[in-house]
Amino acid sequence: MKNFACTACGSRVYFENGTCLSCGHSLGFDAGTLTLVAVEPVAPDGGLYRKIKANPGIKDAVSDVRFCENAMHGACNWLVPDGAPSTLCKACACNRTIPNLSEPGRLDAWREVEHAKKRLIYSLLRLGLPLDGGTARSGTPLTFDFVAKAVTGHDNGVITLDVLEADDVERERRRQFLDEPYRSLLGHLRHESGHYYWMLLVDRDESIESFRTMFGDERQDYQAALSSHYAEGAPANWAENFVSAYASAHPWEDWAETWAHYLHMVDAVETAEAEGMEPRAAGLLFGAAWPFKKYDVYRQVSFESLIERWVPLSLSMNSLSRSLGHRDFYPFVISAPVRAKLAFVHRVVHAGAA
Repeated sequence: MKNFACTACGSRVYFENGTCLSCGHSLGFDAGTLTLVAVEPVAPDGGLYRKIKANPGIKDAVSDVRFCENAMHGACNWLVPDGAPSTLCKACACNRTIPNLSEPGRLDAWREVEHAKKRLIYSLLRLGLPLDGGTARSGTPLTFDFVAKAVTGHDNGVITLDVLEADDVERERRRQFLDEPYRSLLGHLRHESGHYYWMLLVDRDESIESFRTMFGDERQDYQAALSSHYAEGAPANWAENFVSAYASAHPWEDWAETWAHYLHMVDAVETAEAEGMEPRAAGLLFGAAWPFKKYDVYRQVSFESLIERWVPLSLSMNSLSRSLGHRDFYPFVISAPVRAKLAFVHRVVHAGAA
């Protein structure tokens, strides 16, 4: 995630902020420009706002906006262009089901889930990936069902997430039960989105054979493979070829886990660059140019450049995390086969970007 500045006063603000603490202006995320902007009411009723531009000389196709309908629940700070056919923003329009907010604890849980989902959608938009099915044969839009006591998973474009995972204690209980190195809402959403984009970007004539060569034949019985994994566990040498133990269960899960880790890497490297934690400083030679030129990590870097920055960053963060008495920030090892799979994801993403 890159840094944002209030377009009214220039103070630093963050992706989830709804108000600038320095000048008091309301803030909203503009999905059209992928920026956080300050807004001011057009009318006293407060329903219609005008974007405050950091550079007034730049023309904006849409200056009058409204907040997403879900802003009333404190679950969204995204903007909707005035006159748009929907009262929901681009991210919330993907929701098919939300929890019963009258039940105790559901509103807070849904807010946590929405914050994680917004980060996923931000990454997908930065990568230029379609949310509406694009030109895939199915044409299925990305859809979310957020419900309690459900099985988290993906089915033909619909991602279901159990909102009980928003509870830290429950999520940790499940992490330990499944013997996972870590577990997070954003990790779930990134993983399940991988299944969706497998349908859109890989399950086609020009990509599927390359996929099978690297990940295996996805036509093997999926349910039987999962049953075997949960009954017998991962192979003893799984770390040699897979990014996680679960990735060894089936080629679809290998792809989804690798996809999720790719999104982890891209977002974390961009955040580190924005915060001045530049991994390229490792081994800096006297006389080298500083600061380094910044690139759009989502769209302008090669995979080799990305992985060369990710490895020293993750190692440094692991050391820092241990210094504070916590588990590793990134408790995974990127073997040569995993690196090749991540490179495959990179190529597929950039080939499928709008």
